[in-house]
Amino acid sequence: MNRIFGTSAARKAKPSLQDAISSTDTRVASIEVKIKKLDGELARYKEQMSKLRGGPGKEAIQQRAIRTLKQKRMYESQLAQLNQQVFNMESAALTTENMRNTMATLDAMQQANKELRKQYGKIDIDKIEKIHYDMEDMLEQANEIQESLARSYAVPDEIDEADLEAELDALQLEQEEEGPSYLADLNKVPDFVDEPPVEAVEAPQQEAVKSS
Repeated sequence: MNRIFGTSAARKAKPSLQDAISSTDTRVASIEVKIKKLDGELARYKEQMSKLRGGPGKEAIQQRAIRTLKQKRMYESQLAQLNQQVFNMESAALTTENMRNTMATLDAMQQANKELRKQYGKIDIDKIEKIHYDMEDMLEQANEIQESLARSYAVPDEIDEADLEAELDALQLEQEEEGPSYLADLNKVPDFVDEPPVEAVEAPQQEAVKSS
Protein backbone atom coordinates (compact mmCIF):
# COMPACT_ATOMS: atom_id res chain seq x y z
CA MET A 1 0.00 0.00 0.00
CA ASN A 2 2.80 2.39 0.92
CA ARG A 3 4.59 1.53 -2.30
CA ILE A 4 1.60 2.68 -4.32
CA PHE A 5 0.47 5.80 -2.46
CA GLY A 6 3.66 6.59 -0.58
CA THR A 7 3.99 7.61 3.04
CA SER A 8 3.29 10.95 4.68
CA ALA A 9 7.02 11.55 5.06
CA ALA A 10 7.43 11.46 1.30
CA ARG A 11 4.98 14.34 0.86
CA LYS A 12 6.38 17.62 -0.24
CA ALA A 13 7.01 20.03 2.60
CA LYS A 14 4.78 23.08 2.74
CA PRO A 15 6.46 26.31 1.70
CA SER A 16 7.40 28.63 4.49
CA LEU A 17 6.48 32.28 4.71
CA GLN A 18 9.91 33.30 3.46
CA ASP A 19 9.52 30.96 0.48
CA ALA A 20 6.19 32.60 -0.38
CA ILE A 21 7.75 36.07 -0.13
CA SER A 22 10.62 35.05 -2.42
CA SER A 23 8.25 33.54 -4.96
CA THR A 24 6.05 36.64 -4.97
CA ASP A 25 9.09 38.89 -5.39
CA THR A 26 10.04 36.88 -8.46
CA ARG A 27 6.59 37.39 -9.94
CA VAL A 28 6.74 41.11 -9.18
CA ALA A 29 10.06 41.42 -10.99
CA SER A 30 8.66 39.56 -14.01
CA ILE A 31 5.61 41.82 -14.24
CA GLU A 32 7.78 44.94 -13.93
CA VAL A 33 9.80 43.76 -16.95
CA LYS A 34 6.58 43.29 -18.95
CA ILE A 35 5.30 46.74 -17.99
CA LYS A 36 8.58 48.27 -19.07
CA LYS A 37 8.32 46.48 -22.43
CA LEU A 38 4.76 47.74 -22.91
CA ASP A 39 5.91 51.29 -22.12
CA GLY A 40 8.40 50.97 -24.98
CA GLU A 41 5.68 49.83 -27.37
CA LEU A 42 3.38 52.68 -26.35
CA ALA A 43 6.16 55.19 -26.95
CA ARG A 44 6.71 53.72 -30.44
CA TYR A 45 2.98 53.88 -31.26
CA LYS A 46 2.84 57.46 -30.07
CA GLU A 47 5.72 58.40 -32.34
CA GLN A 48 4.10 56.66 -35.34
CA MET A 49 0.76 58.37 -34.80
CA SER A 50 2.44 61.76 -34.57
CA LYS A 51 3.84 61.24 -38.08
CA LEU A 52 0.55 60.12 -39.65
CA ARG A 53 -2.53 62.05 -40.53
CA GLY A 54 -6.04 60.79 -40.10
CA GLY A 55 -6.82 57.62 -41.98
CA PRO A 56 -7.00 53.81 -41.70
CA GLY A 57 -3.29 53.47 -40.95
CA LYS A 58 -3.40 55.83 -38.00
CA GLU A 59 -6.59 54.22 -36.68
CA ALA A 60 -4.98 50.76 -36.78
CA ILE A 61 -1.97 51.99 -34.83
CA GLN A 62 -4.31 53.69 -32.38
CA GLN A 63 -6.21 50.44 -31.80
CA ARG A 64 -2.94 48.57 -31.12
CA ALA A 65 -1.90 51.31 -28.71
CA ILE A 66 -5.23 51.00 -26.86
CA ARG A 67 -4.83 47.22 -26.51
CA THR A 68 -1.29 47.70 -25.29
CA LEU A 69 -2.44 50.28 -22.76
CA LYS A 70 -5.19 47.93 -21.49
CA GLN A 71 -2.60 45.19 -21.09
CA LYS A 72 -0.35 47.59 -19.20
CA ARG A 73 -3.20 48.56 -16.86
CA MET A 74 -3.87 44.86 -16.17
CA TYR A 75 -0.22 44.22 -15.29
CA GLU A 76 -0.14 47.32 -13.11
CA SER A 77 -3.19 46.06 -11.20
CA GLN A 78 -1.55 42.64 -10.69
CA LEU A 79 1.66 44.38 -9.62
CA ALA A 80 -0.20 46.43 -6.99
CA GLN A 81 -1.88 43.28 -5.64
CA LEU A 82 1.42 41.37 -5.48
CA ASN A 83 3.16 44.26 -3.74
CA GLN A 84 0.36 44.35 -1.17
CA GLN A 85 0.71 40.59 -0.67
CA VAL A 86 4.46 40.95 -0.13
CA PHE A 87 3.85 43.71 2.38
CA ASN A 88 1.32 41.60 4.29
CA MET A 89 3.59 38.56 4.32
CA GLU A 90 6.57 40.61 5.47
CA SER A 91 4.46 42.12 8.25
CA ALA A 92 3.37 38.63 9.30
CA ALA A 93 6.98 37.44 9.22
CA LEU A 94 8.07 40.39 11.33
CA THR A 95 5.26 39.76 13.82
CA THR A 96 6.19 36.08 13.99
CA GLU A 97 9.84 36.93 14.58
CA ASN A 98 8.93 39.39 17.31
CA MET A 99 6.72 36.81 18.96
CA ARG A 100 9.52 34.25 18.75
CA ASN A 101 11.93 36.70 20.39
CA THR A 102 9.35 37.50 23.05
CA MET A 103 8.91 33.82 23.89
CA ALA A 104 12.67 33.34 24.04
CA THR A 105 12.97 36.31 26.39
CA LEU A 106 10.14 34.97 28.54
CA ASP A 107 11.78 31.55 28.76
CA ALA A 108 15.08 33.15 29.77
CA MET A 109 13.34 35.20 32.46
CA GLN A 110 11.58 32.15 33.82
CA GLN A 111 14.85 30.24 33.95
CA ALA A 112 16.54 33.15 35.71
CA ASN A 113 13.65 33.34 38.17
CA LYS A 114 14.05 29.68 39.03
CA GLU A 115 17.79 30.10 39.49
CA LEU A 116 17.30 33.11 41.75
CA ARG A 117 14.79 31.27 43.88
CA LYS A 118 17.21 28.38 44.14
CA GLN A 119 20.06 30.65 45.21
CA TYR A 120 17.99 32.71 47.64
CA GLY A 121 16.81 29.50 49.24
CA LYS A 122 20.38 28.95 50.43
CA ILE A 123 20.55 32.32 52.21
CA ASP A 124 19.60 32.59 55.88
CA ILE A 125 18.25 36.07 56.63
CA ASP A 126 18.73 35.58 60.39
CA LYS A 127 22.44 34.91 59.88
CA ILE A 128 22.77 38.06 57.78
CA GLU A 129 21.07 40.11 60.51
CA LYS A 130 23.34 38.58 63.16
CA ILE A 131 26.43 39.42 61.10
CA HIS A 132 25.16 42.97 60.70
CA TYR A 133 24.64 43.41 64.44
CA ASP A 134 28.04 41.88 65.20
CA MET A 135 29.69 44.32 62.82
CA GLU A 136 27.94 47.24 64.52
CA ASP A 137 29.13 46.04 67.94
CA MET A 138 32.71 45.64 66.75
CA LEU A 139 32.73 49.09 65.15
CA GLU A 140 31.34 50.61 68.35
CA GLN A 141 34.03 48.88 70.42
CA ALA A 142 36.72 50.08 68.01
CA ASN A 143 35.48 53.67 68.38
CA GLU A 144 35.56 53.38 72.17
CA ILE A 145 39.13 52.08 72.02
CA GLN A 146 40.20 54.97 69.78
CA GLU A 147 38.60 57.51 72.11
CA SER A 148 40.28 55.91 75.10
CA LEU A 149 43.71 56.01 73.45
CA ALA A 150 43.25 59.63 72.40
CA ARG A 151 42.28 60.80 75.91
CA SER A 152 44.53 63.54 77.43
CA TYR A 153 45.55 63.04 81.06
CA ALA A 154 47.02 66.54 81.69
CA VAL A 155 44.08 68.62 80.49
CA PRO A 156 40.62 68.18 81.99
CA ASP A 157 37.89 67.06 79.70
CA GLU A 158 35.92 70.25 80.25
CA ILE A 159 37.63 73.64 80.67
CA ASP A 160 35.68 76.76 81.55
CA GLU A 161 36.91 79.72 79.50
CA ALA A 162 35.67 82.15 82.17
CA ASP A 163 38.00 80.52 84.72
CA LEU A 164 40.91 80.86 82.29
CA GLU A 165 40.21 84.56 81.75
CA ALA A 166 39.96 85.18 85.51
CA GLU A 167 43.29 83.40 86.06
CA LEU A 168 44.92 85.50 83.31
CA ASP A 169 43.63 88.73 84.92
CA ALA A 170 45.04 87.62 88.28
CA LEU A 171 48.48 87.04 86.75
CA GLN A 172 48.48 90.52 85.22
CA LEU A 173 47.48 92.06 88.57
CA GLU A 174 50.32 90.26 90.39
CA GLN A 175 52.81 91.54 87.82
CA GLU A 176 51.66 95.14 88.33
CA GLU A 177 51.94 94.82 92.15
CA GLU A 178 55.49 93.43 92.01
CA GLY A 179 56.71 96.56 90.15
CA PRO A 180 59.07 96.88 87.23
CA SER A 181 62.13 94.76 87.00
CA TYR A 182 65.41 96.66 86.65
CA LEU A 183 67.10 93.70 85.18
CA ALA A 184 64.63 93.69 82.33
CA ASP A 185 66.20 96.81 80.84
CA LEU A 186 69.77 97.65 81.87
CA ASN A 187 69.82 100.90 79.95
CA LYS A 188 66.75 102.29 81.76
CA VAL A 189 67.48 104.85 84.50
CA PRO A 190 65.97 104.02 87.93
CA ASP A 191 63.12 106.21 89.22
CA PHE A 192 65.07 107.43 92.31
CA VAL A 193 67.79 109.15 90.17
CA ASP A 194 66.88 112.79 89.58
CA GLU A 195 69.06 113.49 86.59
CA PRO A 196 70.78 111.15 84.22
CA PRO A 197 74.58 111.11 84.51
CA VAL A 198 76.50 113.41 82.22
CA GLU A 199 79.26 111.91 80.22
CA ALA A 200 82.67 113.50 80.86
CA VAL A 201 84.06 115.49 77.99
CA GLU A 202 87.82 115.50 77.54
CA ALA A 203 89.36 119.04 77.79
CA PRO A 204 91.06 120.22 74.65
CA GLN A 205 94.78 120.07 74.70
CA GLN A 206 96.53 123.32 75.63
CA GLU A 207 98.10 125.25 72.85
CA ALA A 208 101.70 124.55 72.26
CA VAL A 209 104.17 126.76 74.18
CA LYS A 210 105.04 129.81 72.23
CA SER A 211 108.55 129.80 71.06
CA SER A 212 110.73 132.35 72.91
